Amino acid sequence: MKNARSKIPGRTDVAILGGGLAGLTLALQLRQANRELRVTVVERNPHPVPEAAHKVGESTVEIAADYFANVLGLKEHIERDQLRKYGLRFFFHAGRHENLAQASELGAARLLTVPSYQLDRGIFENHLGERARALGVDFIDDARVTGTELAGTDGAMHRVHVERDGEAAVIESRWVVDAMSRASRLRRKLDLVEDNGHHCSAVWFRIDRRIDLGEWSDDADWQDRCSELPRWLSTNHLMGTGYWVWLIPLASGSTSVGIVFDNALHDFDALRSFDGAMAWLAEHQPRCHRAIVEAGGELQDFRYLRHFSHGSRAVYSGQRWALTGEAGVFLDPFYSPGSDFIAISNTYVTDLVLRERAGENIARRARLYERTYFSFYESSLALYRGQYPLFGHFRAMSAKTVWDYAYYWGVLALLFFARRTTDMAFIARHGAELDRLRAVNVEIQAMFRRWAQVEPNHEAPGVLVDQSASPLLVRLNRELTEVEDESDEALGERLGRNADMLHALALQLCAIAPPQARAELRSADDARGIDQDLLAGLPRALVEGPEVAEDALVSSG
Repeated sequence: MKNARSKIPGRTDVAILGGGLAGLTLALQLRQANRELRVTVVERNPHPVPEAAHKVGESTVEIAADYFANVLGLKEHIERDQLRKYGLRFFFHAGRHENLAQASELGAARLLTVPSYQLDRGIFENHLGERARALGVDFIDDARVTGTELAGTDGAMHRVHVERDGEAAVIESRWVVDAMSRASRLRRKLDLVEDNGHHCSAVWFRIDRRIDLGEWSDDADWQDRCSELPRWLSTNHLMGTGYWVWLIPLASGSTSVGIVFDNALHDFDALRSFDGAMAWLAEHQPRCHRAIVEAGGELQDFRYLRHFSHGSRAVYSGQRWALTGEAGVFLDPFYSPGSDFIAISNTYVTDLVLRERAGENIARRARLYERTYFSFYESSLALYRGQYPLFGHFRAMSAKTVWDYAYYWGVLALLFFARRTTDMAFIARHGAELDRLRAVNVEIQAMFRRWAQVEPNHEAPGVLVDQSASPLLVRLNRELTEVEDESDEALGERLGRNADMLHALALQLCAIAPPQARAELRSADDARGIDQDLLAGLPRALVEGPEVAEDALVSSG
């Protein structure tokens, strides 16, 4: 049933262009922060939108899950109407085996502390639209933005031109925030588009059937070792050289399937139809292909996107405009960072709007927020750019994932959960340490690339790299729940400990890499006395080298 329409206002405080995930969550955050703010969202799609076959981006990780559930107060809806996610799970060499137990696996056998979720975007965005209207947001759906006129430095109002049902209207607004995803008006209008050097593409589709990857083997030991966490509820990744395939369950009963690949290693044109994608799966991941065929059901959509990753030369302005979500920057769907960066960006935009409304000159702060946001973005981009050739390599990729998780939980997630992303004084005090960590991250990512180049990609049949058996990863994840009310001093000490640990972890990962790949890691040359085994709990096949894959394999951490 279609919602009652909001009237297009002639004047508003914040005009948000785009009522998808980024725009609607920003509207909620603004109204919850200040009920006197008039917030208007203009969205081209009529609401309610279709369930399941709506938009990609169903998987969340810890920052986004915390933002949706706790910052925005959507926990009741998420736990009632969405799916709890049982972590990210990766399978190597799965394309060679009919029996998935013969692949090597990276994931958790037990739940970690901080929850994350699989979001059916249609269900979620319909709920966001209803919630926005309930909070007094002018939610103008089924309407097009036809033009924007940005005011100069004189404090005049911006003007947004809107068309609905063939009738034109103009909204005058103190702020304009572009949340129109790749259709971003402001990014094109202001010539902000930036190639970030990460050239990958994706195709994806939804079918109205559950695909239970846990049924791809009847091996009792394989089933038992993850008996607490049904594998189908994970965001499952089938890894290969230059690509990965996702399988994501949705609350509607549908399954989202995607193929993401390096353009230099796989042919986009061969994949951009459903038949082409299925033929590709039959060649590269035949067990997955068979599961889709056997599931039957209706194909709900098929979409593709060439060159999905992009940057932007600016995202926040002291002249009262901003870009958020994919209208600004987008990294990669691997590790599901898209909603994380929505959470961080919306938090910066909300703070700028509130400060400007209170009479503060926000020009300098907008530059500081933008610089910090771009620093987070560039540091995260290093996890993806140039890395796809190693994605199918069991040892190099497993070691990389240990580092990537520790780096994410120990630094960026820590700042968000502690509600310090807008605390420029705190970030400045620890700027030198954060800069060193970014340098270590760049160096070690290069090492992972060399690792996959020089070491043969041996299979490790049946091995599980169990993240829940790693004391380091378990601790870093758990500690995210302990930091929100910490003093600056206590949080600074915790960040310092995490930095020391990351330097030591980088050195330990370097030590297990093949000699030809080892990096000098100049930025991590002083581990400050940390000598505990940060790789404890991980299987010998990862820690001791490829020869173990031919000898005394262990089945878990």
